[in-house]
Amino acid sequence: MWSSARLDVRKIALGAAALALVAGTASSAIAAEPLTFINLQHNPWTVVAKEKGIFKEEFDKVGIKEVNLIASGAAELSGAESAGLNRGSIAIAQRMLYPATAHRANGLDAVVVWVSEASNKYRTPLLARAENTEINSIADMEGKIYGSNRVGCSYTSVYEAFDAAGLPLDTKQRTGKIRYKGVENNGARNAALLSGAVDGLATHIGNNSGAALYLSGKVKIVGRTVENGVYENGAGRVSFFAMRDFAESYPDAVKAFLISYRRATAWIQANVDEASEIISKGTRVPIEIARFQIVDPSGYEFIAGDENADSVRKAIHDFQDWYIAHGDDVFTDRKLDDRQIAEFVDGKFFRGGKYSIYQ
Repeated sequence: MWSSARLDVRKIALGAAALALVAGTASSAIAAEPLTFINLQHNPWTVVAKEKGIFKEEFDKVGIKEVNLIASGAAELSGAESAGLNRGSIAIAQRMLYPATAHRANGLDAVVVWVSEASNKYRTPLLARAENTEINSIADMEGKIYGSNRVGCSYTSVYEAFDAAGLPLDTKQRTGKIRYKGVENNGARNAALLSGAVDGLATHIGNNSGAALYLSGKVKIVGRTVENGVYENGAGRVSFFAMRDFAESYPDAVKAFLISYRRATAWIQANVDEASEIISKGTRVPIEIARFQIVDPSGYEFIAGDENADSVRKAIHDFQDWYIAHGDDVFTDRKLDDRQIAEFVDGKFFRGGKYSIYQ
């Protein structure tokens, strides 16, 4: 579980030259110090935003002169972005709405500042080894081993799909018809599938590791998410979230970030060839993988935002209730109530809010 200790969200680790800005929990009564630098996740769109000067243009307007992209590495544990927020090593994190909500339920004092519209069936397909002739559909997973991280789309997407097929996945409360094996490390999940340690894996094939796995030719798609289901309409939406202290102290910085996201992703779509080259170089992947993430419908960086904060709150309420009703143990003891959900979705960044990009 993540510590509930409220560390200053501006703390930044830069190796031996680490800089630390520490402001106690009493800082709410004191004007925020000027923010002159910001740490963000290193990913395809942020690489483009920095290379094309988008970050510089937008953050200069709010007095932020330095943007640092923090790479987590291929061995990142799922959920590491929330630890990064809590330690202050990154300012704003990206995760799908289910894990973002789970982090909040586990004590992370964060708020959602942007959420996409609904997901789609291409985002998180169920994969099996191409050479495995026994598994060609979800039905073939009965009695087999499914491997994934617990708090993420690898779990939540197929949880609904397996349930709809009458093949519930194992949980702590029950024995299902499909065995579950927890594998929290991103690279280890792919290796587990390819080695035969697990029989199935759902993953975002629109990110670096997922695209590399899918394009290797060693796997095949054997299932999709439930169309118009709770995963697509709620749990699987893309979200950006930040520590509450940061969002309260530096809302202009959050808005600059969201404007940069919108500008960068639009530029990427309009300039696929150049963007592919920048992403390939900046994230150190083959250009084919960089391009795939842009043009394939599984990509998740190019979905429009849901402008309505209440719509997002309803989506959280609905998927949380569905997963609890269907035996998911994450929210059973930590369910967010309506007040907590309302506060979790920070309305000032949605339509009608003072810092909305939807004006």
